[in-house]
Amino acid sequence: MADPIHQFVIQDLVPLHIGGVDLSFTNSALWMVIAAGLSSVVLTMAMSRASIVPNRLQVVAESAYSFVANMVRDNAGTEGMRFFPLIFTLFIVVLMGNALGMIPYSFTYTSHLAVTGALALFIFIFVTIVGFIRHGLHFLSLFSPEGVPLVLKFFVIPLEIISYLTRPVTLSVRLFANMMAGHLLLKVFAGFCVSLMSVSIALSLLPMAFNAVMIAFEFLIAGLQAYVFTVLTCVYLKDAIELH
Repeated sequence: MADPIHQFVIQDLVPLHIGGVDLSFTNSALWMVIAAGLSSVVLTMAMSRASIVPNRLQVVAESAYSFVANMVRDNAGTEGMRFFPLIFTLFIVVLMGNALGMIPYSFTYTSHLAVTGALALFIFIFVTIVGFIRHGLHFLSLFSPEGVPLVLKFFVIPLEIISYLTRPVTLSVRLFANMMAGHLLLKVFAGFCVSLMSVSIALSLLPMAFNAVMIAFEFLIAGLQAYVFTVLTCVYLKDAIELH
């Protein structure tokens, strides 16, 4: 049976070391470039010949735009639309990473904690900066909810600070864990199919059918995790804008 962990191994495609720092171009970086290039080409082609009666490609682009725009309005309010380009880009980056990872022999860069952690840390720092720019030191009142008795604030404030500081951890681990677990399960059942086929094709039918269902389910998870990652970003942004 093939090693199910091998699909997550980062391999150097173009080794490059400068001053003791590893700057090699890896398979992870390659699929990031493919995701960025493919999404840019598709969206540009879709809107380059925009018409009143849209073609299929234009429908896809406009649907993605409307979906994210409604997400931002519903979760971050009208003020959050100022940050729509960033949130839309974030959604596409995560969605492409999840979806392209379903292609055989590809690489799922969102299955690595280093990638999801970097995205989550960027969001955390960005939202914190927005909060301080917008409210100054009054932003710290986010950790002291109104209506809480003075005695309870000694417990509530530390809990609110811990909850805020753990946001990048929970945000990154949720995406990384879901993508890794799903791909591991697919690889294991695919290995069962191959192993059982050498014994009896009939025995391999059940794991093969289950694997087909899992592939469809994993596509659903790919879109759902991109949505969850983005909608939580909108919620955090709303906290910074409105101090809720």
